Amino acid sequence: MAHYLDNAQRDEIERLQQTLTARSEWPTWLLLMVVYCGWFGVLLASPLLGVWPSTALLILLLVLWLSVQHELLHGHPTRWPWLNRILGYAPFAVWYPYTLYRDSHLLHHRDENLTLPGRDPESRYLGRRQWRDSSVFEQRLHWLNKTLLGRLLLGAPLALFSLAHEELARLRKGDRQAWSMWLTHGALTLLMLAFIAHYSALGVWHYLLLVTVPALSLSMVRSYYEHRPSEFPQQRTVLNEAAWPWRWLFLNLNLHLVHHDLPSVPWYYLPRVYRARREQWLARSGGFLVQGYGELFRRHGIRAIDSPEHPFS
Repeated sequence: MAHYLDNAQRDEIERLQQTLTARSEWPTWLLLMVVYCGWFGVLLASPLLGVWPSTALLILLLVLWLSVQHELLHGHPTRWPWLNRILGYAPFAVWYPYTLYRDSHLLHHRDENLTLPGRDPESRYLGRRQWRDSSVFEQRLHWLNKTLLGRLLLGAPLALFSLAHEELARLRKGDRQAWSMWLTHGALTLLMLAFIAHYSALGVWHYLLLVTVPALSLSMVRSYYEHRPSEFPQQRTVLNEAAWPWRWLFLNLNLHLVHHDLPSVPWYYLPRVYRARREQWLARSGGFLVQGYGELFRRHGIRAIDSPEHPFS
């Protein structure tokens, strides 16, 4: 447990972790059932629902699925990583194999490296040399990606291009782990796409381009301003007091500093832990507070939130 917590906070969190809800993890099990049943249900009902209503529902389900996968890799709903891996391996969102996301994200949780290019695998910044070596066109793309509308339009394509570049390099080198992961993920994805083609009103390309890519883009609203450069690691992570639709889609990860400090606390207890010591959390973050995603859309829809170049990498 985080070393800076006082005894009252430690006791409070330990009490939460001993509750029937935390020990049974029924909210996370329920979410897993909702996503699995919802995904199959929407696709099977898509001839009756229609293509576009089905598309909208699937996009929301995939954003929720990405959030559920995040809970799985942090040890919920079971204490066994192998079982969580099985539960989270379904390739609904297509592009990121579960094990690739898991390994990368756990590296991201080394808070001393947060935002640092080359150290934080989820950094949205470029190092000084990388920035200076970029073409004018590339620099403009990065500036656009620092606006929220730009992130919605460019975030997913840029992320997928980077993913392809890095993973193809691993495959060319003969990385056995990469080959095993991608062959397994590819086989499951082909089975899933065959199911979609045979049993739903959606075409394969429709699902790939108009469901999974928009879902990835929408999920990037959460990561748009989760972290900022700061001298102090604890002041690099945001507290976003978002409205309930976003909180549900992102499973309370808008309270991102609480999650980074206490990654073992499940999603359904993050708001309670935050509310109990709100002023202390705000002080710890150095005032890194955002009043919901609406504020980000209003202030940074078309205006960059900061520079793509990391200030002290």
